[in-house]
Amino acid sequence: MAGKSSKDQIRQRVHTRIRKKLAGTTERPRLAVYRSLAHIYAQVIDDARGVTIVSASTNEKASQGSGGNIAAAREIGKRVAERAKENGINQVVFDRGGYLYHGRVKALADAAREAGLEF
Repeated sequence: MAGKSSKDQIRQRVHTRIRKKLAGTTERPRLAVYRSLAHIYAQVIDDARGVTIVSASTNEKASQGSGGNIAAAREIGKRVAERAKENGINQVVFDRGGYLYHGRVKALADAAREAGLEF
């Protein structure tokens, strides 16, 4: 009998499958999202150079309150978009990290779009 896969193992397989088709360039970096139960993290990554350009998370001192809800995800989406625009980045490729495009991931993406990032 084959062992059961955990939800995180399944998510990592999905993420690997997505990353085969998706890569960030210098002109259009990748906006990667990771969410845990308590926090949500977003990074803008240039895969050609292997460098994280900007990042934002609910773990930062600037974030107050709960990081595991949709309101916090909206704030992080807005913050990462503002930081990216400061660094001259207007277009990104969205990497949902193997998560469903729903809830906190969707809220973060919508807030980043509203703040001026194109993807």
